[in-house]
Amino acid sequence: MLPTHRPPTHPGEVLQEEFLKPLEISQSELARHLGCDAKDINRIIKGHVGLSAAMAWRLADVFRTSPEFWMNLQNNYTLWKQRPRRRFSPLVKAG
Repeated sequence: MLPTHRPPTHPGEVLQEEFLKPLEISQSELARHLGCDAKDINRIIKGHVGLSAAMAWRLADVFRTSPEFWMNLQNNYTLWKQRPRRRFSPLVKAG
């Protein structure tokens, strides 16, 4: 369920605050380990870009999480950002 009073946490913030900082790993070190550009990691952490499925798999491998963990963070954030201003009434009746 999406929070209604605040935006969901971007996966980049989770990456920085829950993984890189506690493990004392720099963005550059992570990028080297993953074989990608440090700018890519920085863009994710700053929330400028979202996670791809491929990056979710990479992060899952190196941090011993699941790709679903990362994709759920991304999906919740994306859904919140794309929430329509106008809600539509259902076409079918409940029950």
